Amino acid sequence: MRRIYMDANATTPLLPEVFEAMRPFFMEHYGNASSIHQQGQHARAAVDEARDAIRLLRCRASEVVFTSGGTESDNHALFGILAHAEAKPHLITTAIEHHAVLHAAEALEKQGVEVTYLPCTPQGLIEPEALKSALRPNTRLVSVMFSNNETGVIQPIAELAAIAHQAGALFHTDAVQAAGKLPLDLSPKGPLKDVDLATLSGHKIHAPKGIGVLFVRRSVRLAPMMHGGMHERQRRAGTENVAGIVGLGKAAELAQQWLATDGPRTLAALRDRLEQGILAEVEEAGINGAPAPRVANTTNLYFDHVEAEALVIALDLKGLSVSGGSACQSGATEPSHVLTAMGLTPARARASIRFSLSRLTTEEEVDEAIALVPAAVARLRELSPTYKPTLAATP
Repeated sequence: MRRIYMDANATTPLLPEVFEAMRPFFMEHYGNASSIHQQGQHARAAVDEARDAIRLLRCRASEVVFTSGGTESDNHALFGILAHAEAKPHLITTAIEHHAVLHAAEALEKQGVEVTYLPCTPQGLIEPEALKSALRPNTRLVSVMFSNNETGVIQPIAELAAIAHQAGALFHTDAVQAAGKLPLDLSPKGPLKDVDLATLSGHKIHAPKGIGVLFVRRSVRLAPMMHGGMHERQRRAGTENVAGIVGLGKAAELAQQWLATDGPRTLAALRDRLEQGILAEVEEAGINGAPAPRVANTTNLYFDHVEAEALVIALDLKGLSVSGGSACQSGATEPSHVLTAMGLTPARARASIRFSLSRLTTEEEVDEAIALVPAAVARLRELSPTYKPTLAATP
């Protein structure tokens, strides 16, 4: 069976060019990047070259901290600023963050940090006025996701970061789902100049799993989470994952090249074609997050009278891989916290499916998905006691 992969927000396949860049550092060039002999210095040069290659963020190389991925970077941003604050600090985040931020915020609450969770609009947007109202004199950090992993909705990060700075607070954004899909200019005079910390994960941009970045602006003092060696300018102890770092550097380079082409517009057209094709054939269905701005690859559709888990399984049996929400919450019995925060009923949230395309998705795959989804929905609705087809849909 030919398989179609539309779950890129969970992970992306490793690009061949990325694997080839990594290959020598598994066998031939195995040195520790902290060693001063020739093998070690060869590894150090590769790490430095990869750090320079993170031009995707348009930041200084010294502001790039390599981590094990998005979860570590999010945790480090929050705990590194708040866990050792002298006065009782205040954190502002949102109700629609990834659990890497939400669970870190909950843990900080238990340590005495005050936390405010901003609500969102029905389209999944965080309103600047809501942030202004939540700020306090002791607000130390604001953390808002750049683009949502479930809906793809893009937040007004530049405006939110500027508001935080005006109040004297630092600003962090989880940019895991934005990197490689949107231009991210964190330079001192760029549109994101007020962003102090940003998270990136390699396996969302066709690099390997287990490698990520925490951008830390030069002016920010960040306490380390782990203690040991002097790695990453004393911000993240531990022997560098040289092969992973090299892979991330190559993937970032390729993503930057893709962003400079017509790639994003082409991918958005494929996403729109998928949405329109499915919704033209399926009644009582719609888009979660529309008409808010969304990243080009992501759509979250609801199909009333259908359980998302059953639909994911039915489509998987036909060779189409999609998701009922965040991969990190796979198997959870509760409906998506993102969709319920947007005001969806539990039933509609449980009837929602995420399709996330990648740079490798083709028109043929989209057309095949358009054929598979309506048929699968129709079969499942035949088993639903709540579904009553309209006369127009009745044969």
